[in-house]
Amino acid sequence: MLQQDLLHTLALLKVEGIGDVTAKKLLTHLGSPEEIFKAKPSQLAKIDGIGSATLKNLKDKEVFKFAENEIKFIQQQNIQTLYYQDALYPEKLKQCYDAPVLLFTSGDINLDNRKIISIVGTRQVTPYGIDFCKNFIADLAFLNPIIVSGFAYGVDIVAHQSAMENNLQTIGVLAHGLNQIYPKNHKKYMVKMEQNGGFMTEFWSISNPDRENFVKRNRIVAGMSEATVVIESAEKGGSLLTANMANEYDRDVFAVPGRITDKYSQGCNWLVKMNKAQTLTNASDLIYHLNWDIKNSSKRAIQKQLFVTLDDQEQLVYDYLQKKGKDHLDIIALHTELPVFKLSSVLLGMELKGVVRPLPGKDFEII
Repeated sequence: MLQQDLLHTLALLKVEGIGDVTAKKLLTHLGSPEEIFKAKPSQLAKIDGIGSATLKNLKDKEVFKFAENEIKFIQQQNIQTLYYQDALYPEKLKQCYDAPVLLFTSGDINLDNRKIISIVGTRQVTPYGIDFCKNFIADLAFLNPIIVSGFAYGVDIVAHQSAMENNLQTIGVLAHGLNQIYPKNHKKYMVKMEQNGGFMTEFWSISNPDRENFVKRNRIVAGMSEATVVIESAEKGGSLLTANMANEYDRDVFAVPGRITDKYSQGCNWLVKMNKAQTLTNASDLIYHLNWDIKNSSKRAIQKQLFVTLDDQEQLVYDYLQKKGKDHLDIIALHTELPVFKLSSVLLGMELKGVVRPLPGKDFEII
């Protein structure tokens, strides 16, 4: 983006009463941010939603001082700016009516890979949630997805760490400017994240992590991804807001079920109960519902091998299915005495070895 265009875009976004939706409406009618400031009041007044207060605020030249200061920060910190009409702007986020006009990024973000999923959940993550998150991302790693989350405590940071452990690109969407990091304890992860992924925000360097910013941040997390995965959530929380936003954007939503007595499974169970999310018990659930092509994966291909080595748990499942031919996930778990979340991981491993294949309705059969 040319500096002059960036200056006028930043200034436009600083005008009181003009948010992303109104800014895009003005840009659609007048073509460029500079033309908006040059336009006559009578011309602007014809645009739906532009009243006398907005016309008055557009005359405020102070907005250009704020814009100039922000450009200095962008240049000094080597920040990349993504305009909503740029080719590099997240493709799915472009489709959201309230997507940010500008995004600021740092690191080495490459969105050419369209397998982008968001993982969200409680900040009070339990061992159950941690184990599921780690296994889930490890089982998806051969498809090289981009893992998006909010860089907060709990599920967010587990997702980012797990992505890095599996050499996957990961993006932290922040609720503040790129001049700081929140929470401060997570500064230790910044360098590694920026080496393969990085950070994204719509907020300026003068923005602090205020409460309302986290809600705004969540729409980017939901909007830029093909699917949103809720791993653990209480009855109320930001994760449920993100899931609702994803539903509004017509994105797939998945929720990890848990016991009805577990506080941090209540939100996930509610999403499934209200048909606001698909039940997620393993990576293959997501692969199946998103119709991801795993046959053409460059990292690993599912193929029938002449000689297959199975570990003890895989052998246990194999022996059972060899007798039954096929059976439902829950019934296999019952007879093999394996927890469903663990069995799901075992079955995916066997699927990748070409030993079993999933069928509709969570059935599995020997190949």
